[in-house]
Amino acid sequence: MKELGHRRDDRGREATWQTWLVSSTNPYRSLPAVDQLVEAMGDSGLPLALRVDCARTALDLARAEISRGGEADPRIIATDLARGLRRSAGATVINATGVLLHTNLGRAPLSAEAASAARDAATGYTNLELDLDGGGRGGRGAYLAALLKALTGAEDALVVNNNAAAVLLALASTSSGRSVPVARGELIEIGGSFRLPLVMEAGGARLVEVGTTNRTRIGDFAAALQIHHCGAVLKVHPSNYRLEGFVHEVPVGELAALAAERGLPLIHDLGSGLLDADVPWLGTRPPDWLGEEPGARQSLEAGAGLVTFSGDKLVGGPQAGIIVGRSELVTRLRRHPLARALRTDSMTDAALATTLEAYADGDARRIPVWRMAMTTEADLAPRVEALAELVGGRVRNGTSVTGAGSLPGVGIPTPQIVLEGEDHLHGRLLDADWPILARRHEKDLILDLRAVAAQDDEHIAEMVSACR
Repeated sequence: MKELGHRRDDRGREATWQTWLVSSTNPYRSLPAVDQLVEAMGDSGLPLALRVDCARTALDLARAEISRGGEADPRIIATDLARGLRRSAGATVINATGVLLHTNLGRAPLSAEAASAARDAATGYTNLELDLDGGGRGGRGAYLAALLKALTGAEDALVVNNNAAAVLLALASTSSGRSVPVARGELIEIGGSFRLPLVMEAGGARLVEVGTTNRTRIGDFAAALQIHHCGAVLKVHPSNYRLEGFVHEVPVGELAALAAERGLPLIHDLGSGLLDADVPWLGTRPPDWLGEEPGARQSLEAGAGLVTFSGDKLVGGPQAGIIVGRSELVTRLRRHPLARALRTDSMTDAALATTLEAYADGDARRIPVWRMAMTTEADLAPRVEALAELVGGRVRNGTSVTGAGSLPGVGIPTPQIVLEGEDHLHGRLLDADWPILARRHEKDLILDLRAVAAQDDEHIAEMVSACR
């Protein structure tokens, strides 16, 4: 047997650790006890209960390996299990991919102001449902509704926990047990194989596909409304893909007018959530990278009864689903039993309110995603060149993207660092205690600093050097 180390147990007696290579004696007898293995794992950053689970799992795996005639060190297994579990709890990652709203990294980072507001709400009491003037029970979300009404021109607004929930609630409130026509080319699938038809089914609505994948006309909707008993008309902005070529879709205004003739609301799912296509909070013309992204204000002006979108994409706030529209429709949603199941908590409300206040103040650069997107190439160039020199890379003209299913096919010009033939560093950088996620292209590793804080450049240089 090979001796690996010594320690003293609580009684002061010496215990010897040994590998349990297959021997003439029973190899299982050399396995440590659970408490010994927990102590040997050291400080893994996990609570005791999880360290014990890792130790037990490691011993089970070691026994299984021994039964196959192999060798196993449960200390190594347990330590690896603990590290993986600790990292799964939520490690801070440097996003050097150039994808600003990276779904795998939590989408929009909050501003320091929004995070502070959420922390204050989480660590104390708030008047979430308290009327401070009268002292009685108050309604939820009145301030958020006021902000959203001012920013989009809506008559009323409601916030739920994500945009899928917003669409679900809108359909359940207007169309449960009824049909809803949707253009075939708008039957989207979002992340995790989550498909719009399944959301509609969960809301009790019956899907009626109209038109073809690439071309849908107003007559297709009119025919569906004559044949089927409908509760609403649904238009979905395909924010995570784009059809080009021989295509046609029905404009919001035409569809809203047709729905109104039948006494039905038009529900417009924007997905990404541009509040206003005129971007008044920037004090300049809409940037080219926004392309033809529709705005909630413009959709309402065109006649949509309800508009739904995410709070953690282009809005740049916490995960939330935002619904704006006509007051009688929003009231119906607010009173639906599902509204309680889908509502947000005080932390989300506080972070979203602080984010929306930046728009209301006309200064969206306080919101990280807009600040990152609006940073010019000239501003980024000195940082990129300095880091490229430190890591031995070359600078190229590249493109960043918004990500999270927003603005497909549209990019933001960005100088990037290319580490030629070093895509093998990708996994090593992710394995660091402070992980760095870069972009791989063929055999190269690309570092994009648009979503990286300037103070993190030095860490990237150190880790690239250490991982080589």
